[in-house]
Amino acid sequence: MKRLILTLLLVLGLAPICFAQNEFNATALRLGGSFGEQAEAVEKLGLSGDPRALPLLQALADGKLARMPDGALRIGDADALTGAPADATGASPVRINNRVRAALRSALGRLQIVSPDPAERLRAADGILRSRSAQDLPLLDAALARETVPRIRERLVLAQGAARLASDDEAMKRAGIESLGASGSEAARTVLLEARTGNAGLAEAIDAAVARIDRQLAFRRAGELLFQGLSLGSVLLLAALGLAVTFGVMGVINMAHGEFVMLGAYTTFLVQEALRGTFLAPWALPLAVPAAFLVTAVLGAALERGLIRHLYGRPLETLLMTFGVGMMLQQAVRLIFGAQNREVSSPAWMQGTLMLPGEISVTQNRLWIIVFGIAVLLLVMAAIRFTRFGLEMRAVVQNRRIAATMGIRTGRVDALTFAFGSGIAGMAGVALSQIDNVSPNLGTGYIVDSFMVVVFGGVGSLAGTLIGALTLGVFNKLLEPYTGVVLAKVAVLVGIMLFIQRRPKGLFALKGRAADQ
Repeated sequence: MKRLILTLLLVLGLAPICFAQNEFNATALRLGGSFGEQAEAVEKLGLSGDPRALPLLQALADGKLARMPDGALRIGDADALTGAPADATGASPVRINNRVRAALRSALGRLQIVSPDPAERLRAADGILRSRSAQDLPLLDAALARETVPRIRERLVLAQGAARLASDDEAMKRAGIESLGASGSEAARTVLLEARTGNAGLAEAIDAAVARIDRQLAFRRAGELLFQGLSLGSVLLLAALGLAVTFGVMGVINMAHGEFVMLGAYTTFLVQEALRGTFLAPWALPLAVPAAFLVTAVLGAALERGLIRHLYGRPLETLLMTFGVGMMLQQAVRLIFGAQNREVSSPAWMQGTLMLPGEISVTQNRLWIIVFGIAVLLLVMAAIRFTRFGLEMRAVVQNRRIAATMGIRTGRVDALTFAFGSGIAGMAGVALSQIDNVSPNLGTGYIVDSFMVVVFGGVGSLAGTLIGALTLGVFNKLLEPYTGVVLAKVAVLVGIMLFIQRRPKGLFALKGRAADQ
């Protein structure tokens, strides 16, 4: 009795599998029949979602499926159904017509949804989304149950919502509207708006779903604009930090500051070229940071000792002299490297896009530049506050004569301060090489913005430089969608001019004797 029960259970358990196998084989063999039988078999296999049908239909589409005189099918020297080696002598190619070709395109698009290749599954999901057929719902439900790639799942959910919206059942349509409204994507918004014309009774639900998507898109755009503003602010912070030291602390108007930024970018290019093909190649960008600092710091010290120290207290002459030095540096770079742009590649960990909560997409290179900008600011503040050099620099700023009587070599402090500010500009060039063209004109576009940041934040205040850079960056990006890039810069400049009329010393004015000098 026990053996009989076990046999019955085994038969009952295998019966559905055997029936499915027999049904699949019977349907597949009809691919070798008449054009009408072929089209019906293709449509049935496409709707089955069975991965075994994919190679069969692909072979039929490619003209590689052959029919034996007994009705069996062959793909090359193998049986089309089992894949086992088989004799193909006497086989004739299976012919198809346009109706079968159209059915094949639709069926292959559906069956690719079960492909092991994620790229094929994504293409299939896009194809099903475009077809918007309620017949695809069982296939989409099964695909969603096993899909693990977030991007493909998102497309499958969109396709599922569009397929529900194409059904005749009103409850199913409302479920599709709800899922599309929850997705918050532009594609879902388009599907809903297109479906509105043929579903007058669901117009209110569709409008509510579209409004929900609009709110999500507005939030996403606001988040992306904020990130872009912070990214621009971090670039301005890096470009202005060195100027905050040389101009804010020393009172020197260095019009060659942009060229020091440019030299930092070219140093990055040289380091990358020198390490190309070596085991240090992946670390070329981090290694370029100290290299750019040293190169521009040495040139800054030479400029201060050779020319600027003779012009202290004469701001107009200093401005004209540094402007001329900047032009000479630009021309020297053109002679050495040429006028064309130089390519500086980003490491793998700085490439690609990162998706933040709320589906806000951010580019990783700009995200790393924000981190780098904050890190450089903290290092500068630590150097000024906790090192002997920083102590001497603050003493010279407070009162040069008393600092000299205390044994501080003020000339040496001036040279080191200018070198320090120039080195920071070189580090800014490393960051800018990742998002801008490395050319002789790289620094020209940032010199005016750098001065605006320093003046707006307060001359000599690093905290003011940070807040000023981020404020100007965010305001620029908020205005650009409405006014354009050029008018946004003009509006920010006018705003700063009006602000300086009310607060001539900027957001954070220096206090004490240094403010009165």
